[in-house]
Amino acid sequence: MTLTRRNFLQYVGIGAAAVAAPNLTFAKAKAGAPNLLIIQTDEHNFRTLGCYRDQLPKSEALMWGPDAICETPHIDSIAKEGLICNRFYASTPVCSPSRGSLVSGQYPQNSPVTNNNVHLGDDVITFAEILRREGYATGYSGKWHLAGNAKPGWAPKKKFGFTDNRLMYNRGHWKKLALTPQGPRVDTGSKNSYTCAGATKKNFTTDVLADWTIDFIRKHKNEPFCYMVAIPDPHGPNSVRAPYNTMYDKMKFTAPKTMSKKAAAAPDWAKPQDKTFSAGMMKSYFGMVKCIDDNVGRIIAELKKLGIYDNTIVIFTSDHGDLCHEHGKHNKGNPLEGSAKVAFVLRYPKTVKAGTVIDEALTCVDFLPTALGLMNVKTAGKEEGRDASKLFTTGKAPAGWEDYGFFRSTCKDSKTCPKWLAVATKKLKFVVGPQCEPWLIDLKKNPNELTNSFADPAYREELRAMGKALRAYCKAYGDCAIKNPAIKAAIDFAADGNGKFVAPKPVAPKPVAVEAKPAAKTKWAKKAAKKAAKKAAE
Repeated sequence: MTLTRRNFLQYVGIGAAAVAAPNLTFAKAKAGAPNLLIIQTDEHNFRTLGCYRDQLPKSEALMWGPDAICETPHIDSIAKEGLICNRFYASTPVCSPSRGSLVSGQYPQNSPVTNNNVHLGDDVITFAEILRREGYATGYSGKWHLAGNAKPGWAPKKKFGFTDNRLMYNRGHWKKLALTPQGPRVDTGSKNSYTCAGATKKNFTTDVLADWTIDFIRKHKNEPFCYMVAIPDPHGPNSVRAPYNTMYDKMKFTAPKTMSKKAAAAPDWAKPQDKTFSAGMMKSYFGMVKCIDDNVGRIIAELKKLGIYDNTIVIFTSDHGDLCHEHGKHNKGNPLEGSAKVAFVLRYPKTVKAGTVIDEALTCVDFLPTALGLMNVKTAGKEEGRDASKLFTTGKAPAGWEDYGFFRSTCKDSKTCPKWLAVATKKLKFVVGPQCEPWLIDLKKNPNELTNSFADPAYREELRAMGKALRAYCKAYGDCAIKNPAIKAAIDFAADGNGKFVAPKPVAPKPVAVEAKPAAKTKWAKKAAKKAAKKAAE
């Protein structure tokens, strides 16, 4: 059964009793309280958005050629009429950890989602749970990726405050969705697949999720609501429905200049892996972004039509970036800008001035306290991020503000050392790791991230402050990275050292004595041993 407007509304009606179940709220939201709408994409390179290209010189903005431009007027309008964050980083530039930090306000080692397919901690209090207790109608649709290995994993049992989560699924990048009387499913027949064949605006995932979002808004237009829609594109596979699949066929794409860098001059986390440029991949990627923008436009139009746009905090962001051939790499997982920096634009005209540009470094952990700060709602006190609401409303950092954003690589668990650890400011990025030399990058003078300024005395005092900040972060938030000798030495030198940095010699792991196990006996050997024992007994 393919999704249609009629059976969608029928499905919503079937579940209405569940949404209206008793004891779901703790209070009644105040009249006129602002709504909160978060639109999140997956693996989205910030340079594909016009509002971010406008912040950069052409040499940096047009990474895939002077004519390779994806127009995104609807997302751009959010930034134009509100604010744009130029240094917003994923706490870990991989799906689950970044999403875990966004909803919890906690660093990955404490959420404790340090890698993909890890359950969000049962004790986590999300921004949705806080707003639910304040009397908000809450909901979520799209990719969740915080409920373990379930795939798709519709409507996880643990809702984390998102009361209406029937259209939430755990993971996967399904191109087509449908609704049946039994609930939503992947619309690819008996076997779930990522095929885009037969996709239309009635079943293509991005369009369907926009439909669901609009329906939720309509249903709760007369009460404060909090809704998050997590679109799985433009994450691969790079495919999109017509007409977006051919929209950029005639556009000329060229390889990013950083694609030709030499591996010998790059740290472990930035070595090129692929020297083959695919214009076709970029055409499909642009098509996915354009489809997303058009659907953002549909959602905005509905908010305007209902007369609630100005009373809704609208946020567009992503979980992490996609290098899209930059540095000869694809996807994410490293501290390079195309991977770790994500789009974050916000519109709320009641308190945020149009055209505000935020250059201070922020990360996913700062979202919860900041959003609730804008809404004048008290947090649960478990968050580890900063409340940047005054920064957003005034455009200036408040007294005592420390311009440091911390982010890290994935790792097995909270007790396992990450492959790299980073701290960024509006100007610099400092990266340390257990198997590579420390790197300091001047993001203004060296936007392509090809030069290491760690040993440059001109940055000595700035590096010292960043080293101290990184050390304080590790201590305050239990990041075990500093227990690694190489990382500790780099941080200590940055904070306290002078002269030339000398990396400690790698410590060989101590051999572990393993008790030898007796070899398994074959049937013949067992029979022979039994015979020998009998003979010895005689």
